[in-house]
Amino acid sequence: MKLKITDRDALIVVDMQKDFMPGGALPVPEGDKIVPRLNEYIKLFEKKGLPVFFTRDWHPENHISFKGFGGVWPPHCVQGTKGAEFHDELYIPADNKFIISKGTSPDFDAYSGFQGTILEDLLRERGIRRVFIGGVATDYCVKNTALGALNLGFEVVVLEDAIKGVNVNPGDVERAIDEMMSKGAVFINIEDLTT
Repeated sequence: MKLKITDRDALIVVDMQKDFMPGGALPVPEGDKIVPRLNEYIKLFEKKGLPVFFTRDWHPENHISFKGFGGVWPPHCVQGTKGAEFHDELYIPADNKFIISKGTSPDFDAYSGFQGTILEDLLRERGIRRVFIGGVATDYCVKNTALGALNLGFEVVVLEDAIKGVNVNPGDVERAIDEMMSKGAVFINIEDLTT
């Protein structure tokens, strides 16, 4: 299947932060391995002058998702810490880039880049109809961002060669992919794109 990037498209890079990389507080196995491929996608969109959105967990120290505050996760991506920074090799364009912070309030968790953020508004005011999504983790924030976009009426393309999952429970990644596909997401690799 060949897809052409149009001026109604945007790229969403999900949570490529140090705490989600190997050695981080909440590592996604081989999460760092997709950085070069993500960079290729980012440069493709940059070349066409299309917007690139970088979502990030940006939690207060007492966030509801943390074990000490009733959640299931160890503290991660705490605002202003090293672990909340993007991977050092992730390419972040000088222009046409947007940083979307989620999970910023202590009592509100957000797996989707659309929850409690202005991401939808930014896409709509630019006339975006289709979003391309890559990043981590397939079975959490990638899945929820994709489903959120679909629920809001956007077309969704998931970058199969630029996502990695956690698989806390065996089969989580496969189930997440099935769910995204059954709701209408399309999966592609970089060779499927024409510019």
